[in-house]
Amino acid sequence: MVIHTGIDIVEVARIKNSIANSGTHFIEKVYTKSEAAYCVSAVNSFERFAARFAAKEAFVKAIGKGFSEGIMLNMIEVAKDEIGKPYLLLHGKALAAAEKLEIESIDLSLSHIKDTAVATVVILSKN
Repeated sequence: MVIHTGIDIVEVARIKNSIANSGTHFIEKVYTKSEAAYCVSAVNSFERFAARFAAKEAFVKAIGKGFSEGIMLNMIEVAKDEIGKPYLLLHGKALAAAEKLEIESIDLSLSHIKDTAVATVVILSKN
């Protein structure tokens, strides 16, 4: 078994500015519809958007690919289980990259405060 890790930190203002400058285009390019709906439902929506952006970056760092091989940000989705624990749902080429690594499990941790969001991804794979 191999352990892969990735971490990313994002300034909330950077995400807020990107949304303000391009509106729905940025949101649609980066987030799934479920993620966007979750984020806009909260008072601290920009913190939530930033944490999810960090999670996507942390995932591609963990798999060692970056955004190569056609992996797009919205192919990496942050969801929550029944008790609120975040996890990743992978789509398209992000899922294909995960299958190639023979991933056994992916753990995700998110945190955010007024100005900063951070995410850590730990992957256990067969290779």
